[in-house]
Amino acid sequence: MSGLLDPITVKGITLKNRIVMPPMANNMATPEGEVTEKHLRHYEARARAGVGFIMVEASYIVKEGRGSDAHLGIYDDKLIFGLRNLVDVVHQWGVPVGIQLNHFGSKAPQRITGCQAVGPSYVVAPGSQEQPRPMTEAEIQAAVAAFGTAARRAVAAGFDAVEVHGGHGYLVCSFLSPYTNRRPDLYGGDREGRLRFPLAVVAEVRRVVGPSFPLFYRLGVIDMVAGGLTVEESRHVAPRLVAAGVDVVDVTGGLEGSGRDFFKEQGFYVPAAHQIKQVVSVPVVGVGNIREPEFADRVIREGKVDLVAVGRAQLADPEWARQAARILGAS
Repeated sequence: MSGLLDPITVKGITLKNRIVMPPMANNMATPEGEVTEKHLRHYEARARAGVGFIMVEASYIVKEGRGSDAHLGIYDDKLIFGLRNLVDVVHQWGVPVGIQLNHFGSKAPQRITGCQAVGPSYVVAPGSQEQPRPMTEAEIQAAVAAFGTAARRAVAAGFDAVEVHGGHGYLVCSFLSPYTNRRPDLYGGDREGRLRFPLAVVAEVRRVVGPSFPLFYRLGVIDMVAGGLTVEESRHVAPRLVAAGVDVVDVTGGLEGSGRDFFKEQGFYVPAAHQIKQVVSVPVVGVGNIREPEFADRVIREGKVDLVAVGRAQLADPEWARQAARILGAS
């Protein structure tokens, strides 16, 4: 079986190992969402250490969908220049890089955006203080188009892949969750209705980037709140996303309303990722407080996941990937 340090090819892009730097908000951007020198140095350090793939942090696709006044943006063509510089810095170390596209939805603070947060329904997401208003169908369609336009900017900036953020209670995730989506129209109700917006976003991004461009989807597989999304339902959702054009399923949490002790375990989402891997034909990313190279190597060799996202450990130690190679005996 392949291990952590073995290469893998994803939609024509070869990763030299299975170590992924996942998207993590760093609050380094200018008030306009522009790339800064801090971004360049931050991502370059992990690329230089030999990580296999970098997914740049969640970048807001419209101004009203931002999460803070220092989040990275991809809402305007003026941001392409800075994003291209970021891509070039990572590429000089031979590392492919993607960018995550996001609308913070009901978690977008009104004090930051200047307008009321939006979501599928009048339901406050766990962990949020914002009271959202339901989006109109016209606004839903505009959001779908905005994801596509953001993907176009990502391609123009030279990114090797894009990822739709469908986790953590943000807009796409909130439409899929039965806890936050109480809509009576085509975009709510049963699983088919709740899937309509996520599938539309995937279809639009795929249309814009073309058939050969890698498309990741960060799927929040479990809400951990009563009446929320379960892993079992996500096992029905994941194949639909793949059929719509997703090339990699990046497993994470949904609304994440409870079970905080659960988050202390190393690889806490790996078992759920393995369940998703059993029902899809594309690579699956496992995540969750993964700290030890031996653990990361083992879950890949055991066939639990195809790639491992190492977040907090790489934030704490930019050299984590290099240390992993030494520990696992790479030359």
